[in-house]
Amino acid sequence: MRKLAVWLVGMSILVAVNFAIWQKEQLLTHGKTVILALAPVDPRSLMQGDYMRLRFQAEQDMQRFLPNKKENPVADGYVIVSLNEQHIGEVQGVVSELPATLAVNQWPLRYRIRAGELRFATNAFFFQEGHADDYAQARYGEFKVNNDGEMLLANLRGQHLEVLGFQSIIK
Repeated sequence: MRKLAVWLVGMSILVAVNFAIWQKEQLLTHGKTVILALAPVDPRSLMQGDYMRLRFQAEQDMQRFLPNKKENPVADGYVIVSLNEQHIGEVQGVVSELPATLAVNQWPLRYRIRAGELRFATNAFFFQEGHADDYAQARYGEFKVNNDGEMLLANLRGQHLEVLGFQSIIK
């Protein structure tokens, strides 16, 4: 009986992990492309290897729509961005609930505020050791976003929206 329980728990964990991986792959394959301007900071971490700490222009643009973060240290919501022809997002507003309808060129992006800090999908981009120069010119983060506003960072892009570093296999 004990072996069966261990086997069932192990299989349940494998199924859950593989389902989460499948969901991320679906988002990368079928998600809407949204590009956000970024401001890279701190390109190295001795403990974690080479990486670029990311801040997004949208975070600064959102500040005018958010209440005082110190009074409300834990919050979730959506920033509504309008996308131009190049899929670059510009902040239009902030809402606490996922909107039922949006304009054709608008898209919700989920954000979280934790310990007074605004966070999108990620605040770091890790890359292979020795490839820092490949990403030094990063000006944009390319995200794949689903209808619920969940985001995954797919690529970093340069000033002319070219994909930096290893070419993405995501089309």
